[in-house]
Amino acid sequence: MEIQRVGNISHREFMQEFYYPGVPVVFTQAAQVWKANGLFTPAWFAEHFGDRTTTVNGQEYSMRQVMDLLENSTPERPAPYPCIFDIPATLPEVLPLLQPLDLNYAKPNWLNHKAFSLGHWGGETELFIGGPGGKFPYLHLDYYHLNAWITQLYGEKRFTVFPRGQEHLLYPKPNDSWQSELNVFEPDFEKFPLYSQATPIHFTVGPGETLFIPFGTWHTAYSLTNTISVAFDQLNSKNYPDFLRDVWDFKKRQSTMKAVAMYSYAWLAGKVCRLADARPA
Repeated sequence: MEIQRVGNISHREFMQEFYYPGVPVVFTQAAQVWKANGLFTPAWFAEHFGDRTTTVNGQEYSMRQVMDLLENSTPERPAPYPCIFDIPATLPEVLPLLQPLDLNYAKPNWLNHKAFSLGHWGGETELFIGGPGGKFPYLHLDYYHLNAWITQLYGEKRFTVFPRGQEHLLYPKPNDSWQSELNVFEPDFEKFPLYSQATPIHFTVGPGETLFIPFGTWHTAYSLTNTISVAFDQLNSKNYPDFLRDVWDFKKRQSTMKAVAMYSYAWLAGKVCRLADARPA
């Protein structure tokens, strides 16, 4: 299996060929609708938002400090990764440069509906910054069975995904089935022998390209160069049943009362969004 790269396809073609079958794909032109495309660089962020801060591994960094760390990042001694900025909360001025956020493909997206405006559903819009050698800490699935959209706006990143049906080869953690116990960058085949049967798919996403990762797809990433990307999540009728189950499972860890309240709210919000989808455009 190889990850396809597509240019200017229609939304209908995307839905039929990739979304409904649950197949990852790289768009080579979708980000052209964003003013951010070709604009975002480390120097640009240091100049315009140098004092904005984020926390990485328990330590606070300013944007300027993050960009300084990138200058000295090497595969042997990578900068802290991932450096994540919540765009609406810490960089709201950037949002107009990311319109339409859905890139004219990630729709419908119920997370943008006011019915889901209350509560935390995992649907952030985030800026990811990394240096050469920066690895996502673990192989994982996205929580709540959300679809992930990742647009690379500066630098190159190598992604690894696995075909569905290989979960038993990837050693999900017993106490957190959304993360793998193994390190796919340096796999220990003695400790995890079944992984030798897995078929990881490696591919590179470069500037101006967008990766769609359907829910339920195990994946991770590695920065080949200094990288800046924007990621957001998507929810609609296809992944909504799994989303509801996750809401119940996650909230029940806190309390049954919390689970009942949040599940009920998510169920009602889903009904509202289904009605909105049914209305003529």
